[in-house]
Amino acid sequence: MLRSPSFMRTYSSIFLVLLLSWCPFAAEARKELRTKEVQRQQISQIDLPGRLGVIDPTRVTQVAWRPRVFMYRNFVSEEECDHLISWVQGKKSNSVVDGDLKETDNLPSKSIMPLSIEDQVVARIEERISAWTFIPKENGRPLQVLHFDSEEPKQNHDNFGKEYKVLPNEPLMATVVLYLSNASQGGHILFPESENEILSDCTMSNMALKPTKGNAVVFFSVHLNGSADNSSRHARCPILDGDMWCATKFFHLRAIRGKKEPLHLDDTDCMDEDENCPHWAATGECERNPVFMVGSPDYYGACRKSCNVCSLLD
Repeated sequence: MLRSPSFMRTYSSIFLVLLLSWCPFAAEARKELRTKEVQRQQISQIDLPGRLGVIDPTRVTQVAWRPRVFMYRNFVSEEECDHLISWVQGKKSNSVVDGDLKETDNLPSKSIMPLSIEDQVVARIEERISAWTFIPKENGRPLQVLHFDSEEPKQNHDNFGKEYKVLPNEPLMATVVLYLSNASQGGHILFPESENEILSDCTMSNMALKPTKGNAVVFFSVHLNGSADNSSRHARCPILDGDMWCATKFFHLRAIRGKKEPLHLDDTDCMDEDENCPHWAATGECERNPVFMVGSPDYYGACRKSCNVCSLLD
């Protein structure tokens, strides 16, 4: 059916009016979608470098064997680092300053502040630490944030903050240090009794242990057989320029609070890589050769399923 030109003009005018009246709503809808997308990206970014329990062994470097020291590059994302610092700065809490307990609104030059496990970012980092170190969360003390200003150059410090009192039935197993900021000069972990001179002298450079934002370091206070490793006694080189933010977590050989909770690992992460694993496990290789069978912070064990690490260290 043929339509007259006047009809077509009228139809076009109606369509144009409808289009113009819809534009504000379309613009508002697009704006809302963009806002939601930005929020989604922010949540995704703070979840980097990995989700719960996802560990990338290619980022791990074995720094030393005596003591056992490992460094994980970009263990926490920049957003996570900033979140922890902001959480502490905005939290009115009791802080330990030079051994005294004080209430403060502003974080002092040297301070220690425990983090709340109720915070989702903190909880996620705690899960990731346990997945990396193969140590259950219930064996660990709460994650705590430390802040240091410039210090005297000739003075080494006993440790990263004040360690909890170690009881005979709660021997220390490992210490994890998360660097939340860069340190221009100083701040390295020091192992005075290490056979490696680079690890025992603040004047020597060790790039693997240089305080770098996002990196994590774990060092063990015991040998693989559970005996004490005296070479793990540590100190901290003084901050010579600027300041440093870091977070620490101490793990003990045994659970230190409440009921033990198994570390939930993805089924794909807990498997045997060799058909002989059940036989090896039955003959005691899980205990005699734990690095190969169960794994370590830089190596996923070949027989984790047969060694029952799905319910880690139950």
